[in-house]
This record gives sequence, C-alpha cells and structure tokens, in this order.
Amino acid sequence: MPIYRDEGVVLRTHKLGEADRIVTLLTRRNGKVRAVAKGIRRTSSRFGSRLEPFMVADLQLYEGRSLDTITQAETLGAYGQHIVADYDSYTAANVIVETADKLTESDSNRNQYVLLLGALRSLSRHEHTPSQTLDSYLLRALSLAGWAPSFHDCSRCQAQGPHATVVVQMGGVVCTECAPPGSPRIAAEVREHLGALLAGQWDVVEASEERVRAQASGIVAAYVQWHLERGLRSFAHLSSSPEERQQ
Repeated sequence: MPIYRDEGVVLRTHKLGEADRIVTLLTRRNGKVRAVAKGIRRTSSRFGSRLEPFMVADLQLYEGRSLDTITQAETLGAYGQHIVADYDSYTAANVIVETADKLTESDSNRNQYVLLLGALRSLSRHEHTPSQTLDSYLLRALSLAGWAPSFHDCSRCQAQGPHATVVVQMGGVVCTECAPPGSPRIAAEVREHLGALLAGQWDVVEASEERVRAQASGIVAAYVQWHLERGLRSFAHLSSSPEERQQ
C-alpha cells in the first residue's frame, strides 16, 4: 500500500534542499526506512523536534520509489532531549544508533528494534552508567546479528570452560589448545563482567570495580570493530577512545 503506519527510532538525519531533511529510521515492522520530512527545517514545521536523532515516533508515511515521505509524526518516546543534556549519554547514544544502522544495512528484525529502543530509554533515564549501557547493547546487538561471543566455553572448539584467554577474532574466550601464541589472558572477574553485560545481569555489572569495567570495555570495543570490519566513527567521541578502551 502507498500509505502505511509504523513506529520508528530516528537514527540520523541529513539536510535536503532548502527546508527538508532525509530521516533514517529503524522501524518496528518495516526495518530500516529512509524518508523525507518536508519543511522540517522551517520554524513553522508541524514536525517540530519529533524527528530528531534518538526520538521514537508513531509515523504515517507515503511509499515512494527511492525515498518514502513522512506525512505524520507523533512522539512516543522523547528520549533525545534527556540524552543530549548529558555528554556521556549523548556520545554513547551516537555509537548505539551508528551500530544499529550498520547491523540493519541489509537485514533487520524486530528484536534489533526492541533492543535499540530499550538502550535509548535506559540512557535517557540514566538507569546505568552510559558506558555500561553501551557495552551491554553492543554485545547483545552483535549476538542478534549472528556474532554471539562466548565468555565461558571455548568459542572455537566448544571445550567446556571457563577459559581465561580471549581472542576477539575467534569469537571470545578460547582454550589453551586453540589460543594463538601470545594471546592475552583476562581475570575471572573480567570474564564474569562480560558475561553479565551480555545477559543483562545488572546486579553483577554494577558491583564490578572500575578497572574491571575498563578492561571489559576495551574487549567489547575490539570485538565490535573486528566484526563490523569498518570502525565506528562515533567511537572517537567517547570519553575514552577505542584505543584507551582496549588498554
């Protein structure tokens, strides 16, 4: 049908002409959608701030050949205004939406949408530290995309763990027989913290020491950038750079 309704999260926007914008959305039912919001850059625009990054909206769209057109937008989640007010939340949210954008480039599913929605809601409510919300989202989003890491059994031969050697190129921890020479080892508390991030066990995550969180963040950053092949540009704006996160 040429006209359809859906709800979506705004991933990014680009200027188009004098007053329009192209809005990239991840929607609940139609996956990733690129649509034009006409007149949105005018002060009199009926869309207002409803189609800014990190916002969630109920949308009516008109299907086009290359780009759809947004004809109505009602706010469902005003997460953007709370996220942009805090720098750490804002930079984490940028990494989150860039990751969602890349992971849904050729395929998307409703679970990716629900996970993205939950991460942005959590950031806006400051439920956890932004870095931990980010790390948990990244691990879970990659798992949904088919790159689930293992932080207990060997990710290569499935030998029963726990194992202490981590090789992100192999998918997580590996046994001594599978580990390449010189592979780094991690402490048990770091391995447990990574597993808790993946499982959403926030009581374990919040109880971890800062040094454990920092080392785990470095492993997450390396894992994400390896599997996405191209680095995330938004990583550079985090309070700690990807290089610092990996130290």
